[in-house]
Amino acid sequence: MSAVERKDAATFKGNPLTLVGLELKAGQSAPDFKLLANDLSEVSLVNFKGKTVLISVVPSLDTPVCDMQTKRFNEEASKLPADVTVLTVSADLPFAQSRWCGAAHADKIKTVSDHREVSFGQAYGVLIKELRLLSRSIFIVGPDQKIQYAEYVKEVTQHPDYDKALNALKAGARA
Repeated sequence: MSAVERKDAATFKGNPLTLVGLELKAGQSAPDFKLLANDLSEVSLVNFKGKTVLISVVPSLDTPVCDMQTKRFNEEASKLPADVTVLTVSADLPFAQSRWCGAAHADKIKTVSDHREVSFGQAYGVLIKELRLLSRSIFIVGPDQKIQYAEYVKEVTQHPDYDKALNALKAGARA
């Protein structure tokens, strides 16, 4: 199976990168995925049916911007309604994610790993071909499993637009 490749879809410190998979847009059905939780159990989109899911995608929790992005969403998660789940997806090993969560006291989010199959990366168009890491992005999937919001951050070392994502989340909750 050959996946779509989007050359120059992202950059790392200005150097062009190829993202594998199609770019998703608001209104589309959210593709399913197979991720690993910190306890090595399998997690897929169906686990969140009927909930709104904010998916924060980072290359690695062990880098400064990813660390700050994940801490920010952990802080915001405590202010969100109970029917909203915040996932952080990276290609880090589940053990590294668990260690990071403990050290950062990140207990309001769920970290899940795409290291095994990179099915999330390919399905959501964020797999960096050259690095086998995920490109920084934010997705909001509604209870109907449709994408309500998608942001692909062009320069991987930059932050996403937190306020825009959180405003879209709040607007979707009112819809």
